[in-house]
Order: sequence, then structure tokens, then C-alpha cells
Amino acid sequence: MAQPPIFSLEGIALQQGGRWLFGGPNPANGAAPIDLHVMPGDRLALIGRNGAGKTTLLKVITGKIEADRGARRTKPGTRIVFLEQDPDFAQADTLMDFALGGEDAPERHEVEAIAGQLGIDMNRDAATASGGERRRAAIARALAQDPDLLLLDEPTNHLDLAAIDWLEDWLSRYRGAFITISHDRTFLTRLTRATLWLDRGTMRRKEVGFGGYEAWEEQVYAEEARAAERMDAKLKLEAHWLERGVTARRKRNQGRLEKLFQMRAARAAMISGAGTAKLKLASDDDFKSKSVIVAEGIAKTYGERPVIKPFSLRIQNGDRIGIVGSNGAGKTTLLKLLTREIEPDTGTVTHARTLSGVMIDQQRKLLEPGATVRQILAEGGDWIDVRGVRKHVQAYLKDFLFDPGLVDTKVGILSGGERSRLLLAREFARTANLLVLDEPTNDLDLETLDLLQEVIADFDGTVLIVSHDRDFLDRTVTLTLGLDGSGKVDIVAGGYADWEAKRRQPIASRPAATPRKDDTPAPSATMPAKAAPKLTYKDQRDYEILPARIEELETAIAKGEAILADPELYTRDPQRFATISAGIATARTEKDAAEERWLMLAERVEG
Repeated sequence: MAQPPIFSLEGIALQQGGRWLFGGPNPANGAAPIDLHVMPGDRLALIGRNGAGKTTLLKVITGKIEADRGARRTKPGTRIVFLEQDPDFAQADTLMDFALGGEDAPERHEVEAIAGQLGIDMNRDAATASGGERRRAAIARALAQDPDLLLLDEPTNHLDLAAIDWLEDWLSRYRGAFITISHDRTFLTRLTRATLWLDRGTMRRKEVGFGGYEAWEEQVYAEEARAAERMDAKLKLEAHWLERGVTARRKRNQGRLEKLFQMRAARAAMISGAGTAKLKLASDDDFKSKSVIVAEGIAKTYGERPVIKPFSLRIQNGDRIGIVGSNGAGKTTLLKLLTREIEPDTGTVTHARTLSGVMIDQQRKLLEPGATVRQILAEGGDWIDVRGVRKHVQAYLKDFLFDPGLVDTKVGILSGGERSRLLLAREFARTANLLVLDEPTNDLDLETLDLLQEVIADFDGTVLIVSHDRDFLDRTVTLTLGLDGSGKVDIVAGGYADWEAKRRQPIASRPAATPRKDDTPAPSATMPAKAAPKLTYKDQRDYEILPARIEELETAIAKGEAILADPELYTRDPQRFATISAGIATARTEKDAAEERWLMLAERVEG
């Protein structure tokens, strides 16, 4: 017998800021009131653009916000716990005081057990604790309450890679239900089994995890585009410019990923001293002349602890450098050394004379709440200079996924994610050839992350990125500087996955560094000393035919999901529903394996 839901929303409509955020009595845009049923063990991704109401919906579920219409029902005995994005620590002296405060405080020993696994000292002063320490304390408090329904609002923000791995492992074993908002694609793909999509006042649900979300989204937009063909041309332009832009952006990003692989292959050859037959390298003189940052034997020690042990690196114009490692491993120190914000204890950092940078830091300086979007971007005018090109401020807003009608909206009304996007829009307009991003993905929705990847790919200069977002790094950077906390800096051509693969490789099997004939600094033991082995006949054949097979599988998955979108199918024909669902799962598993093999072969082909 089917179990009843542990929580339900029925016919929810909510007005906020003078507009209907969800549903409404007579919504002109066709948005329907929200219905939601959470079953035991559900793993739900909550997706939507910044400002769509994701956090507000979680607060409706907790009862912190009361809807204007509809009913909220909780199964008796169900414990609902909300991990907020920015919890209030103002009334707590220590992190433990925060964890044990509130109406539903957990047991101290439960908090201490989880805090120990997360590596957080709960006796830390709450006022001086870092963002990462506060986040881990909030996680310890939430998990220690043993919830039946766990609501997670950007749970990976401010966490380092080790803490994210721990949280993923805990949630994979968790027996309760959870709903999570997150920009971390890897986190969502690994953990979720169904998707809730908030879009223009309506919530859709699909019984596929985040891994199938983008195909579903494009299917919905394609159906709307076909319907829009019957609309007035002007109305169609205004109502669907963003949807078309999302689909087009994804298609463009496929080409950018291919270009990124080529850049990684070229960079690998430059730092390893050994190229491939197909790759023609620039001369050493050319390489040096294009260098914009040259670090020679730099090191930094705080007290007796070596934060950065001596290492050297030449950064070229056009490099996209990712800096990764656990909190406290030295990422920010390395970034400050490379940008000359601080001086090394030994060694030198030299910048090209023409280097000029823009830094968007982790703290995100607060924008004046009373200022309008127009004032932030164009000092109150109608035009903005975007890297030397004059552009109308409303057209520029579209580039950053804003409704142009928001141009005179006050910053204080915008969501946290929208404010972050506005800050990015302002900073990217400045003329510079060095872009420095410290945790740029915090508070951004998935479509803004797509946009950010596109802007970085098109940026005519060098980019330095500190981030814990694994998927973002894999889609963005050409070179990764990995810190393990000992002070050693690994230099790996590629993204986060390439660094992880190198870390998993047994030390004895790692190739030795190749002696160099010039004075170009080279990292030690980071890249293969020999060209990749020649492909076998089967490898070569797989390399050639797998892209077409992957495309076939994507088409089959999309067709299957289109059939399952029929809300009456399960009732009408449960056997067909089960067969198609199993087919989609099989196709997705084959597609994942095919993509992984093709990427492995591509790395060998490209060196």
C-alpha cells in the first residue's frame, strides 16, 4: 500500500512586493497555484532563476511565511529542519551557542559528533568565525536534529571540497526526505532523484534527478516556442527572448567546451616539455613574450607553517587558472601573491606592464540598497560603456538575464542572487585584461552560471578563479593550481577532475619531470614526460563513433521524457510508464559511460 506524503502544499498562492510570486487569483501569465507532495525518502532539487522564489518557497514549507491562498499540511510527528543560506549568529557568543539555540535545539552530544566529523571547533567565537566555519556549524545543528524533511538552501556555499564530499556522503545515506537549492551541479547530479522547477510563478515537477533537468527544460521551452509562433511578433519577442537565449547559450557552450579541451591540450604541452605530433608549439621566445604574470621561486610562510612552498609558473595572456584546495590550504594567499597584493618571503612575481585587473571577491561588497539598477550600472543614465563599447543599459541588462523593466528597481528589492548578478554585470563592463574571481558562483542560479562561463570564455584576457565548484572549474579553466595543505602547489593542465585524477594516481606511477633546456620555470612531476600512447584500432573507432552515439542517446532520453510528461500516463498505462522510465535510466547510464570514455580518449588524442 502506498505511503501518504509527509508534507503537502495545496493550491498555494503568494503575493510579494506588489506582485503574485506564486499563482494568484487571476494570474495573467497563466501561472497556476502551487501543489507539492513530499514522500518519505524524496530527494528533490529545487531549481529556478534568482528571484523566482526558491528560498521563499522553503520558508512557506517551514511555516515562516504564510501563503495568501492555499493549505499547508504536515503529517503528525514530522520534523522539518531548515538549513538557511545566511543564518543569524547575532545572538550567539560561540558556534555551540548557535547550535543549541532555538525552539528545537538538538542534543549537545549529537552536535559534537557531527562537528567532529566536519572538523569544526564549536567553541569558536561566533562573531569572528569565518563563513566556512559558520556554514559547518549550521550544518551540524541541522543534521543533529534528526529531521524527517530537511530543507537545504545552498548548503555547499563556503564549504571546502572535503566538507562537500562529507556532506554528499551523509546525504546519500540519509533516510529522510530533502529538498535542496544549489548552484553546484555535481552535488545536485549525485544526490537528487526528482526536480521541482519554479518558472514564472508556476512549479513543475519531473521524476528525474538534476542530471535530466536541462533536457527537460529545453523540451519545455521548445514546446513554448512552437506555441509562440501563433503569437504576435512583438509579444513573442518580449516574452521569449530569455528562453531562446538559454537554449542558444547551451549550444554555444558545447563549442566553447571543445575549444577549452584544445586550450588544455596546448597548455599541457607547454608545461610538460613534450608535445604531440599534431600540436605545433610557439617558440620559447614567443611563450615568454606572451607571459603576463611570472612567478619565480615564490614561497610564503606564516609563523612556522609553510603556506606556499617554492614554486614557479608563467601565466600567459588567455590562460584561465583555477585555484583549488581545502579551506586554510593557502588558496587566497596564492591568489594574493600572484596579483601582488602581498609580497612573497622569497622569489619574485613580475607583471606585464599592460596588465590591469578587476577583482570580484568572496565578500561581495554590499551594493547600496536604496540605489536603482540604473544608478549602479550607468550612474543614473541610459548608456553604459562595456569594455570600451557604448551600450544601452536596458540592452545590457538582457545580457545578464534581467528583465529590462527592472532598470529603475531599487537594489534592496532584488534577491541575493540578483544582487550578485548585478555586481557581475557592473564589474564585467570595466576595461581590464585580468579578471580575478574569488568564489564567484556563490548565490548564482544555474542559468547565471551558464552566462558566467560564457563571459569568461569570451573574455579577452587572463582569468584567475578560486572556487570549490567542481563542475564550474571543469567547464572553465585551462590550468589548475591544486593545494593539499602542505604548502606544495600542483600544476595540472585541465580542471578539477584532472587534478582529482592526478591526486588519486599512485605516487610511484607518476612520471618524473622532464629536464628543460631553457630557463622557463616548469612545475615538478605534474605532467607526463612522454606523449600519449598511440590508440588501438578499437580506441580509434570508439573515438570516432561515440559522439554520434551520445547524440542518439540524448535524443532517446528526451523523447522518453516527453512521453512521461503526460500527467495521465501513469494512471492510464502504468506498465508503459515503467517500461519507458527503465529505458530512460538505461540510456542515461550508457550515455554517461560513453561520455566518460570519449573524454578519456580525447585526452589521449590531444596529449
